[in-house]
Amino acid sequence: MRSVRVDRTVAAWTAAGLLACVAYPLLGADTVSGAWLWDVLAAATLVAVLAGIRRNRPELRLAWYAFAGSVFFRMAGDISYDIDLHVLHRDPFPSLADVFYLASCPLLILSTVMLARGRLLRDLAGRLDAAIIATGLGLVWWVFVIGPVAADGSIPPLERLIGAAYPAFDLLLLALVARLLTRSGRASASLMLITAGTAAMLLSDVAFQLVSVYAPTLDGSISAGWMVGNVFYGAAALHRSAGAAAQQPRTVDQRLGRGRLVLLAACTLLVPALLFIEGATGSGAISWPAIGVGAVLLFLLVLARMSGFVTQIQRQAGQLEDLALRDALTGLPNRRVFERRLGTAVASGSPQVAVLDLNGFKDVNDRLGHAVGDRLLEVVAGRLLGALRDGDLVARMGGDEFAVLVPGGSVAVMDQIVGRIATALREPITLEGQDLLVGASIGTADGEDTADGYEVLRRADVAMYAAKQAGERHRRYSPDLDVQAAEEARTGAELRTALDEGQFHLVYQPVVSLPDHRMVAVEALVRWDHPVRGTVAPADFLPVAERSGLIIELGDWILRTACAQAAGWLRTLGAAAPGRLHVNVSDRQLADPGFPALVAATLAETRLPADHLTLEVSETALIHGGEAVRALDDLRALGVPVALDDFGTGHSSLGLLQAVPVDVIKVDKSFIASITRTGRHAVIATALLQVSDGLGLAAVAEGVETAEQAAELHRIGYRFAQGHLFGEPSAEPRFHGTGVVAGTGVATVS
Repeated sequence: MRSVRVDRTVAAWTAAGLLACVAYPLLGADTVSGAWLWDVLAAATLVAVLAGIRRNRPELRLAWYAFAGSVFFRMAGDISYDIDLHVLHRDPFPSLADVFYLASCPLLILSTVMLARGRLLRDLAGRLDAAIIATGLGLVWWVFVIGPVAADGSIPPLERLIGAAYPAFDLLLLALVARLLTRSGRASASLMLITAGTAAMLLSDVAFQLVSVYAPTLDGSISAGWMVGNVFYGAAALHRSAGAAAQQPRTVDQRLGRGRLVLLAACTLLVPALLFIEGATGSGAISWPAIGVGAVLLFLLVLARMSGFVTQIQRQAGQLEDLALRDALTGLPNRRVFERRLGTAVASGSPQVAVLDLNGFKDVNDRLGHAVGDRLLEVVAGRLLGALRDGDLVARMGGDEFAVLVPGGSVAVMDQIVGRIATALREPITLEGQDLLVGASIGTADGEDTADGYEVLRRADVAMYAAKQAGERHRRYSPDLDVQAAEEARTGAELRTALDEGQFHLVYQPVVSLPDHRMVAVEALVRWDHPVRGTVAPADFLPVAERSGLIIELGDWILRTACAQAAGWLRTLGAAAPGRLHVNVSDRQLADPGFPALVAATLAETRLPADHLTLEVSETALIHGGEAVRALDDLRALGVPVALDDFGTGHSSLGLLQAVPVDVIKVDKSFIASITRTGRHAVIATALLQVSDGLGLAAVAEGVETAEQAAELHRIGYRFAQGHLFGEPSAEPRFHGTGVVAGTGVATVS
């Protein structure tokens, strides 16, 4: 429950003031004691206001001094009136007290408007609402109070002028209170207290005008309302919010709520109500000029209010239409606009279309947050606009995908534009102090042989995905891409069935020590036994599984199955069992926040010791850091070693060794194939071994095919190797002692 901090000074002042308000009617309004209590509270209010100015040091000090001046004049009027009544024993009208009272009103209005910091003036709808309320109620006040006083010829002119001035100033206070209550934005506590105090003063003025005629004995109770107003004024100045600058609302709230609508309707109906009342009483003296002027003024005010309301609706409708056609983040046209323009372009010619998808955008979001990702998209949108010609269109289709429309352009023109886009995106984007390199996979297509804009967009989309899968910058659509896409879709659907029906199995390949070829670990490789197509090579289905997301479910199955098998070997073979089980982890698996927990649960379920499992990860999964590196930290905290697979083929292999926690590097087979020949690959293989030794990591040479390669690897210092030379992958490997009779292996999804 949220706690509310109470200002003890304000609370003490308010409690003492309200106690005085209760005591005043009990002492008697016409007694010296009552007058003394009244004047003491009036003087205390002035002191409280000045003390509040000194305490809070408000930014709007001039406004608060004007407010203090209003309180001073009202206090001076109170004291002057009591001197006349209780010291000089007279009750003159008009008197010096009336001068003081009337002087306080303009200062009160001026200071309140200044304290509101212009909010009362900028909100046109609020001003019109206040004017309608003040006009309707003011008309009633004029007809029943001001008009009769001003028209009474039996009263001397000066008395009539002063007598009419009081209700006239009350009209101004009425307009002020109405405007304060219809303001936009949230007012400070100090301004709310001023509003409450002014409302109390106004209600007491109105009640006094009526009571003095119809129930004079209630004067004392009515007078207590003025005292309440003083209490609120003192609290407003003492409150800490008086020291802060008034907060300006970012937007002006012009909503016409139900409550405000009812109030405005009631005020506009006061004109016919007055006519009915004066007609029903049969007085015969209907105030035609006042009612007529009031009716015209109310009509014009309501007309202006409705005009503003209609203008607001039209403006909002335009904004909604613009929002419906624009991307809120980048300001570019959205998919709806692009598809509409594309349809028009296809109908009038053969347009060129490009679809591009940013590479590595998800990693930026993961590492630096969505706010930086959003700014990145804004920068990219600007660069895309700069790469186009007049008349070309670029739209954000969603996420990090954009589309470009070149009406009536040729293939050569589109190729030039693609080149400019690639050049623009090649420049680093500096955000949060980091230089971000953003690439894009671009697919292009044209409207040849089709009059369907959606088909053109689909073709460009297919080409873009083909470029992304091949690691290319740009691919142009050709019909064979549809064949590939259909084949991939079919493979994806069959993968789902294969997972459900258990069509996968694992085979194992050894990792051995050099030079004795003694088995030290096993790697399990997944195989797919298709009921129609036979055995499907991993290279044909694993990329599809990765792109479709099925790799996560498949990888989970491989991890559980391989760990269960390794635990079984430990129980049945003991020391003859392979020392470690390696399981490759896909990029998507490693990016899944729940992956470390899955590994922990699998180890607990199969009872495989954590140090018997080694997880192999690719460089591409780690190149951007983020969730993948955090996952490695969690895995090593479990006691599970980590190996970096296909090492040396990435863009930042050596840099990764400094940034990510690994225990083993598996040198890619491309450096091993020519190890027996003098050349760059042999030099690199030697250098990688030296790096691993220097960092205290184990190095495994992959793809060893011949005895000569194994001998050369041992000569230059390698102690572990893997390849077909040491055994083919087998579903049922046979172990003998600590060596390998038939293929043994390490479990992976590659």
